Amino acid sequence: MTEKERQDLLALLRARFCANEGRHPQLNWEAIENRLAEREEKLAVLLKMEESGGEPDVLLYEAENDQYVFCDFAKESPIGRRNLCYDQKALEQRKKNPPVGAAAALAEEMGIELLTAEQYQLLQQTGDYDTKTSSWIQTPERIRALGGALFCDKRYATVFVYHNSAESYYSTRGFRGMVKI
Repeated sequence: MTEKERQDLLALLRARFCANEGRHPQLNWEAIENRLAEREEKLAVLLKMEESGGEPDVLLYEAENDQYVFCDFAKESPIGRRNLCYDQKALEQRKKNPPVGAAAALAEEMGIELLTAEQYQLLQQTGDYDTKTSSWIQTPERIRALGGALFCDKRYATVFVYHNSAESYYSTRGFRGMVKI
Protein backbone atom coordinates (compact mmCIF):
# COMPACT_ATOMS: atom_id res chain seq x y z
CA MET A 1 0.00 0.00 0.00
CA THR A 2 1.40 3.37 -0.95
CA GLU A 3 1.46 6.26 1.51
CA LYS A 4 -1.19 8.04 -0.57
CA GLU A 5 -3.47 4.96 -0.50
CA ARG A 6 -2.91 4.73 3.25
CA GLN A 7 -3.76 8.39 3.84
CA ASP A 8 -6.77 8.25 1.49
CA LEU A 9 -8.11 5.13 3.21
CA LEU A 10 -7.66 6.61 6.69
CA ALA A 11 -9.46 9.78 5.60
CA LEU A 12 -12.31 7.74 4.12
CA LEU A 13 -12.63 5.56 7.23
CA ARG A 14 -12.53 8.63 9.48
CA ALA A 15 -15.23 10.38 7.45
CA ARG A 16 -17.45 7.27 7.45
CA PHE A 17 -16.93 6.79 11.20
CA CYS A 18 -17.82 10.42 11.95
CA ALA A 19 -20.82 10.44 9.59
CA ASN A 20 -22.26 7.37 11.31
CA GLU A 21 -21.60 8.04 14.99
CA GLY A 22 -24.91 6.39 15.90
CA ARG A 23 -23.38 3.02 15.03
CA HIS A 24 -20.72 3.35 17.72
CA PRO A 25 -21.63 6.15 20.15
CA GLN A 26 -19.15 5.13 22.87
CA LEU A 27 -16.09 5.02 20.59
CA ASN A 28 -13.73 7.72 19.39
CA TRP A 29 -11.82 7.79 16.14
CA GLU A 30 -8.45 8.76 17.62
CA ALA A 31 -8.20 5.50 19.59
CA ILE A 32 -9.13 3.51 16.49
CA GLU A 33 -6.64 5.36 14.29
CA ASN A 34 -3.91 4.73 16.89
CA ARG A 35 -4.76 1.03 16.82
CA LEU A 36 -4.60 1.02 13.01
CA ALA A 37 -1.17 2.68 13.18
CA GLU A 38 -0.01 -0.19 15.42
CA ARG A 39 -1.38 -2.80 13.00
CA GLU A 40 -0.61 -1.46 9.54
CA GLU A 41 -1.26 -4.89 7.93
CA LYS A 42 -4.95 -4.50 8.86
CA LEU A 43 -5.16 -1.37 6.69
CA ALA A 44 -4.47 -3.55 3.66
CA VAL A 45 -7.38 -5.78 4.70
CA LEU A 46 -9.67 -2.76 5.10
CA LEU A 47 -8.57 -1.54 1.66
CA LYS A 48 -9.62 -4.88 0.13
CA MET A 49 -12.97 -4.59 1.88
CA GLU A 50 -13.40 -1.07 0.51
CA GLU A 51 -12.30 -1.93 -3.03
CA SER A 52 -14.81 -4.79 -3.23
CA GLY A 53 -17.68 -2.50 -2.22
CA GLY A 54 -17.94 -3.32 1.48
CA GLU A 55 -17.81 0.20 2.97
CA PRO A 56 -16.16 -0.99 6.22
CA ASP A 57 -16.80 0.76 9.51
CA VAL A 58 -16.56 -0.14 13.19
CA LEU A 59 -19.37 -2.41 14.35
CA LEU A 60 -18.27 -2.73 17.97
CA TYR A 61 -15.46 -2.77 20.48
CA GLU A 62 -14.84 -6.07 22.28
CA ALA A 63 -13.48 -5.00 25.67
CA GLU A 64 -12.69 -8.57 26.72
CA ASN A 65 -10.34 -8.96 23.73
CA ASP A 66 -9.38 -5.28 23.42
CA GLN A 67 -10.34 -5.40 19.73
CA TYR A 68 -12.30 -3.18 17.37
CA VAL A 69 -14.50 -5.13 14.97
CA PHE A 70 -14.83 -3.62 11.50
CA CYS A 71 -17.46 -5.02 9.15
CA ASP A 72 -19.11 -4.25 5.83
CA PHE A 73 -21.83 -1.61 6.04
CA ALA A 74 -22.72 -1.39 2.33
CA LYS A 75 -26.51 -1.14 1.99
CA GLU A 76 -26.55 -4.28 -0.16
CA SER A 77 -24.19 -7.24 -0.18
CA PRO A 78 -20.87 -5.92 -1.53
CA ILE A 79 -21.03 -5.82 -5.33
CA GLY A 80 -17.48 -7.15 -5.72
CA ARG A 81 -18.35 -10.24 -3.69
CA ARG A 82 -21.43 -11.71 -5.32
CA ASN A 83 -22.14 -14.72 -7.56
CA LEU A 84 -20.20 -17.00 -5.22
CA CYS A 85 -21.05 -20.39 -3.76
CA TYR A 86 -20.36 -20.91 -0.06
CA ASP A 87 -16.88 -22.50 0.12
CA GLN A 88 -14.11 -24.18 -1.88
CA LYS A 89 -15.56 -27.66 -1.32
CA ALA A 90 -18.89 -26.50 -2.82
CA LEU A 91 -17.05 -24.91 -5.75
CA GLU A 92 -15.22 -28.15 -6.48
CA GLN A 93 -18.47 -30.14 -6.28
CA ARG A 94 -20.30 -27.80 -8.65
CA LYS A 95 -19.71 -29.47 -12.04
CA LYS A 96 -22.30 -27.69 -14.19
CA ASN A 97 -22.20 -23.89 -14.51
CA PRO A 98 -19.78 -23.26 -11.64
CA PRO A 99 -19.54 -19.77 -10.13
CA VAL A 100 -16.38 -17.72 -10.34
CA GLY A 101 -15.43 -18.45 -6.76
CA ALA A 102 -16.41 -19.24 -3.20
CA ALA A 103 -17.33 -16.81 -0.42
CA ALA A 104 -15.36 -18.44 2.40
CA ALA A 105 -12.26 -18.82 0.23
CA LEU A 106 -12.39 -15.20 -0.96
CA ALA A 107 -12.92 -14.00 2.62
CA GLU A 108 -9.85 -15.92 3.75
CA GLU A 109 -7.84 -14.54 0.81
CA MET A 110 -8.89 -11.02 1.82
CA GLY A 111 -7.98 -11.61 5.47
CA ILE A 112 -11.55 -11.35 6.77
CA GLU A 113 -14.15 -13.74 8.17
CA LEU A 114 -17.77 -14.20 7.17
CA LEU A 115 -20.14 -12.67 9.71
CA THR A 116 -21.77 -14.98 12.23
CA ALA A 117 -25.56 -14.96 12.59
CA GLU A 118 -25.14 -12.94 15.79
CA GLN A 119 -22.89 -10.36 14.13
CA TYR A 120 -25.33 -10.09 11.23
CA GLN A 121 -28.16 -9.40 13.70
CA LEU A 122 -26.02 -6.76 15.42
CA LEU A 123 -25.26 -5.12 12.06
CA GLN A 124 -28.98 -4.96 11.28
CA GLN A 125 -29.60 -3.10 14.55
CA THR A 126 -27.67 -0.16 13.07
CA GLY A 127 -29.76 0.16 9.89
CA ASP A 128 -31.40 -1.70 7.04
CA TYR A 129 -28.98 -3.86 5.05
CA ASP A 130 -29.55 -6.54 2.41
CA THR A 131 -33.11 -5.46 1.66
CA LYS A 132 -32.63 -6.47 -1.99
CA THR A 133 -29.67 -8.87 -1.68
CA SER A 134 -28.56 -11.59 0.71
CA SER A 135 -25.27 -12.54 2.34
CA TRP A 136 -23.66 -15.87 3.20
CA ILE A 137 -22.82 -16.18 6.90
CA GLN A 138 -20.65 -18.59 8.89
CA THR A 139 -22.31 -21.99 8.83
CA PRO A 140 -22.06 -24.53 11.65
CA GLU A 141 -20.07 -27.61 10.63
CA ARG A 142 -23.02 -29.92 11.32
CA ILE A 143 -25.04 -28.12 8.62
CA ARG A 144 -22.10 -27.82 6.24
CA ALA A 145 -21.33 -31.55 6.60
CA LEU A 146 -24.80 -32.27 5.23
CA GLY A 147 -24.21 -30.05 2.18
CA GLY A 148 -25.98 -26.93 3.41
CA ALA A 149 -24.96 -23.37 4.14
CA LEU A 150 -26.65 -20.36 5.76
CA PHE A 151 -27.37 -16.89 4.47
CA CYS A 152 -29.31 -13.87 5.73
CA ASP A 153 -31.24 -10.90 4.47
CA LYS A 154 -33.72 -8.35 5.76
CA ARG A 155 -37.25 -8.25 4.43
CA TYR A 156 -40.47 -6.90 5.96
CA ALA A 157 -38.45 -5.18 8.73
CA THR A 158 -37.25 -8.63 9.87
CA VAL A 159 -33.87 -10.37 9.63
CA PHE A 160 -34.18 -13.86 8.19
CA VAL A 161 -31.68 -16.70 8.38
CA TYR A 162 -32.11 -19.21 5.57
CA HIS A 163 -30.45 -22.32 4.28
CA ASN A 164 -29.43 -23.39 0.80
CA SER A 165 -27.19 -25.91 -0.86
CA ALA A 166 -23.60 -24.72 -0.41
CA GLU A 167 -23.08 -25.06 -4.18
CA SER A 168 -25.84 -22.56 -5.00
CA TYR A 169 -25.06 -19.03 -6.10
CA TYR A 170 -27.08 -16.03 -7.21
CA SER A 171 -26.33 -12.63 -8.64
CA THR A 172 -27.86 -11.02 -5.56
CA ARG A 173 -26.07 -13.16 -2.94
CA GLY A 174 -22.64 -12.24 -1.71
CA PHE A 175 -21.04 -12.05 1.68
CA ARG A 176 -20.22 -9.54 4.37
CA GLY A 177 -17.02 -9.83 6.28
CA MET A 178 -15.40 -8.62 9.46
CA VAL A 179 -11.89 -8.10 10.74
CA LYS A 180 -10.76 -7.57 14.32
CA ILE A 181 -8.13 -4.97 15.00
